[in-house]
Amino acid sequence: MHLKKRILACILLLIMLAALCIYGVARQQIIPTMGKLSEDKDGRKIALTFDDGPHPYYTEQLLKGLKERDAKATFFITGKNVEEYPEIVKKIYEDGHLIGNHTYNHTQLTSKNTESFKEEIIKTNEAIKQVTGEDTIYVRPPYGSWNKEFEKELNMFPVLWTIDPLDWCSNNVSCIVDTVCAKADENEIILMHDQYKSTVTAALKIVDQLQKEGYEFVTVDELLFD
Repeated sequence: MHLKKRILACILLLIMLAALCIYGVARQQIIPTMGKLSEDKDGRKIALTFDDGPHPYYTEQLLKGLKERDAKATFFITGKNVEEYPEIVKKIYEDGHLIGNHTYNHTQLTSKNTESFKEEIIKTNEAIKQVTGEDTIYVRPPYGSWNKEFEKELNMFPVLWTIDPLDWCSNNVSCIVDTVCAKADENEIILMHDQYKSTVTAALKIVDQLQKEGYEFVTVDELLFD
């Protein structure tokens, strides 16, 4: 009886090992991406977004780098900066990036400033249209504070984010890059700020690394409506 049990145990062990081998072969056909699995990494879309700009120097450096890499991004800009740097806004638009609204003064919505908040969005839309000639329908509310009633009142779509490397409070390029790439997956929306040299450097490194892994950098509307 003991011999039969040992033989049975060996057979079960061999079956388990065979199953693991089969799983291992199947797993090799699936491409690992920073700890995540995907059946096919070709054509996966991801979005880089930049808030608070444009900046008179760093945004232009970022645009140059994105153009060299054939990568598109979305810029949520403040009305105040639109009026100060219209030529950079025009460059963003002409390069095929998407422009969104980030209020006029980077104002956070509260229960006490509903009307003035809406006025800032409208004022920023008008400033953007003077430069691009087109209406703006995407808005990123500062700090993510939003009221869904505005979507009908202003005919605008709020765009938040799924990955936040906190680039605004760190000049550690490697840390920013590692944080984003570790969390990268299809249809993620990355939040960054084109106000810092470290962010520009990190953003372009992120594009380089994720493009090698098969990601395509697109504007957020492609993720939301395609």
